[in-house]
Amino acid sequence: MEAMYDTISSTVVSIVVNKNHIQEGNIMRYLDPRADLTFKRIFGEHKDLVISLLNALLPLDDDHLVKSVEYIPVEMVPDNPLKKNSIVDVRCHDQDGRQFLVEMQMIWSKEFMQRVLFNASKAYVRQLDKKEDYNLLQPVYSLNLVNDVFMDDIPEYYHHYDIVNVEHTDKRIEGLHLIFVELPKFKPHTFSERKMQILWLRFLTEMGDVRIVPQEFLANPEVKKAVDILEESSYTDAQLNGYDKFWDIVRTERTYINAAIRKGMSEGRAEGRAEGFEQGRAKGRAEGRAEGIEKGRAEGMAQGRAEGIEKGRAEGMAQGRAEGEKSALYKVVERMRAMGLNDSQIAEATGMDLRQIEELRD
Repeated sequence: MEAMYDTISSTVVSIVVNKNHIQEGNIMRYLDPRADLTFKRIFGEHKDLVISLLNALLPLDDDHLVKSVEYIPVEMVPDNPLKKNSIVDVRCHDQDGRQFLVEMQMIWSKEFMQRVLFNASKAYVRQLDKKEDYNLLQPVYSLNLVNDVFMDDIPEYYHHYDIVNVEHTDKRIEGLHLIFVELPKFKPHTFSERKMQILWLRFLTEMGDVRIVPQEFLANPEVKKAVDILEESSYTDAQLNGYDKFWDIVRTERTYINAAIRKGMSEGRAEGRAEGFEQGRAKGRAEGRAEGIEKGRAEGMAQGRAEGIEKGRAEGMAQGRAEGEKSALYKVVERMRAMGLNDSQIAEATGMDLRQIEELRD
């Protein structure tokens, strides 16, 4: 019974908290703030909201917060909101002349960082006329909210790039500041540090699927204003058709990219197998040659030993026969000398020459 009471109480509290977000008994429908239409309306038409976002997400100390801004018109509007080429979603400058470029990127591409650097550099260069002094240049901050993961090897979602000395990273050239936020990596853990950063990132990542707006969003005036802007009822049919087309394009682009990734992986595996087979075959041939050489060397040595033995045996036998014959002749010659024959008579009787008889004497 207590559990049922708690559930009913919780439901009542949620309804009371969100009473301004219920219309004719139905929960309000909200658009996704990451879409091109809604993102530009929130941060490109309401200065107080873009100021809050910049102060929350940029690396600014308390003495250099953005206090006021003036919008700078964008150069063109592309037919495909994902093919932005060299434009950004929101451009503005503050009371000190610093420029801010804000962009929502739905799908990561390998050339996106170069495009961000190009846009920031272009904004930096265009600050001066030919006759003006370089000391008048003010920093350019590029804030890029990416609805994709592009750094799989590191866990952090916030990436800040500056022009720094490689050996002494505390030494830097003031001018360009590039900030990238990987929204899918963001997980709210605590409100103890930079509460507004957490709120804005929660707003961007949660409002697309929300059914009942979180109380934390409604308790903050700036975020609540952004929530109200997302109410579907505040958009025309033509705008809603454009909104639906945007998400169709996002899904199509992501399908193409995923298909290309799968194809690349499949081709990579096939090439890997082919390369592995070829490497294995080459290695096998090399090992076969080595084994053949070794086997041939061993067989050659065995055969050489056998031939050496056979040759030694033959030479030994020949030498033995020669020595045996010499011993027999020696005995014959000695016997004939004992009978009183001289060497000439022995040579005539045996057919030997005198040199052989003299050698037998030795």
